[in-house]
Formats: sequence, C-alpha cells, structure tokens
Amino acid sequence: MTAFIIGQMLIHNRDWMEDYFSRIPDVVDQHKGKFCVRGGSPKRMEGGGTLPDAAFILEFPNRKNAEAFWASDEFQSLAVLRRSGLTLNAILVDALE
Repeated sequence: MTAFIIGQMLIHNRDWMEDYFSRIPDVVDQHKGKFCVRGGSPKRMEGGGTLPDAAFILEFPNRKNAEAFWASDEFQSLAVLRRSGLTLNAILVDALE
C-alpha cells in the first residue's frame, strides 16, 4: 500500500539549505520515493497553531520503503544538517486503496 511522509517545517536559518536540497532528491529516489509537494506557500484553511514556513509530501510504494528511507544512514546524516536550521513535524500515513 502506498505510504506518504508529510512534513511541516519551521525555518530558523537557511545556511544548511543549499547542501541539503542538492542531496536529498537522490536519497529519496534510492528508496523508491518521490516528492509530491516540496516547499509551497502554506495557507491556513482551518485550525490553529504555528503556520509552517514550508511543507513537503513524499510518496513511497509502501511503509517499508518509507521507514527504510527515514532510518537510512544517508538520510540521517542529512537530518543532522537540516536540524541545524529547521524544526520539523513529520508523520507517516497510508494512502486509500
């Protein structure tokens, strides 16, 4: 069953972004994933809390691939870089099938 990782990002500084975004697409691809949304201009439609600066949706063929991507050494090394300038809220969900 198709799985999605959905993330909301609060950006504190942009020093890490060029390096991270030049490398992350290959890591996603290695795990058979693809970006459905990357960045965007979030607009609140309902609810409260802090509106993220940007958001992403990654699609994977299944949870196994999504979880392998998240746990991979390649992604975790990029996550350290990302955390130097961004706070992330991310969830894993299944598609309707």
